[in-house]
Amino acid sequence: MKKKIKRALVLSSTILLLTGCSQTKNINTNNNNTNEKNSTTISEELSMSNLFTTRDLEQTIDLSESTTYELENNKNITITKEGIYVINGSSENASIIVEAEETEKVQIVLNGVTMTNTTTPCIYVKSADKVFITLVGENTLKTTGTFTADGETNTDAVIFSKEDIVLNGKGSITIESTSNGITSKDDLKITGGTITINSTEDAIEANDSIAIADGDITITTQKDGLHAEYDEDDTKGYIYIGGGTLNINASDDGIQATTITQIDGGTITISAQEGIEGTSVQINDGTITIKATDDGINASQKSQSYTPNIEINGGTITISMSQGDTDAIDSNGNIYINGGTITISAQSPFDYDGEGKYNGGTLIVNGEETTSLTNQMMGGPGEQKRGPQGRR
Repeated sequence: MKKKIKRALVLSSTILLLTGCSQTKNINTNNNNTNEKNSTTISEELSMSNLFTTRDLEQTIDLSESTTYELENNKNITITKEGIYVINGSSENASIIVEAEETEKVQIVLNGVTMTNTTTPCIYVKSADKVFITLVGENTLKTTGTFTADGETNTDAVIFSKEDIVLNGKGSITIESTSNGITSKDDLKITGGTITINSTEDAIEANDSIAIADGDITITTQKDGLHAEYDEDDTKGYIYIGGGTLNINASDDGIQATTITQIDGGTITISAQEGIEGTSVQINDGTITIKATDDGINASQKSQSYTPNIEINGGTITISMSQGDTDAIDSNGNIYINGGTITISAQSPFDYDGEGKYNGGTLIVNGEETTSLTNQMMGGPGEQKRGPQGRR
């Protein structure tokens, strides 16, 4: 309960500070001070020190007091108590199920395992405070058929958790799914390991948040690469990336958050319909390459608790857009370029409904350096620009 209250207070504080500065959508005056305050607020709340514990970031663990299980076909492993559990071997149609007390932390060490299921998750977290999934050696988890529900719970991912989960370690995991790859109905963190996901639905999804500190992540999906959304509460659903390497090939969105998408570091390569999306998108650092067929970076009104904003303070960003009704950087609200190196190749570099300001950094558009954020009408010159409800 304390964990839930703390998370709610942190996110609520962010929302109040942000919206208190810019609740009005039509901003027509110079608001550099407001913009700076918003930037500071988000960066202080969503940061490596606030989001990750020491244990989250540990990549090796002491196994002297661990319990070891060998996988067997058609036989589930059920973990009911706090502790460290090493899983060895291979299995078909067997699941690792966690049903611990809500105050207990469980660490599952996947030690070179192969699991293939037909209709159920390979790892299913029903209850715990937090579950760590630590990778050792090469691991493969697959679900090959149509997922079946557990009562009212639609368990539609190879790793499915109702609670917080953390993926770490120095090993690797390959996930193949006929639906979602990894799902958390709470917070989902990745701090290490080599993760490869091939899915027909969202590769990595969470209700409350997705936070990535490190790791080597490769995604091929017929839907979204990273997706954070809680349909019962639009103050939740943020994505934070502070490091690591992400290669995302998505049929829909590369990265999509309901509230905030914040990038403080890492190397991110995206090929998708839309590259990066959120109500508020902030990029402070990192190397980001986007190839998109709709919008490269998009701020749309997915949450009523935030004003749509795109703010770039640093990093190296390269955006290449397909021809047609596409925008490299598109906001239903404001766009602020304060730093970084941004290279854009697009028929429509910028599209915004509020204010567009260049305050610093290097901006290269179609081969020419500029300091201007030319506002392009949707669909190209001569077409009337659509309002916030007319754009994705």
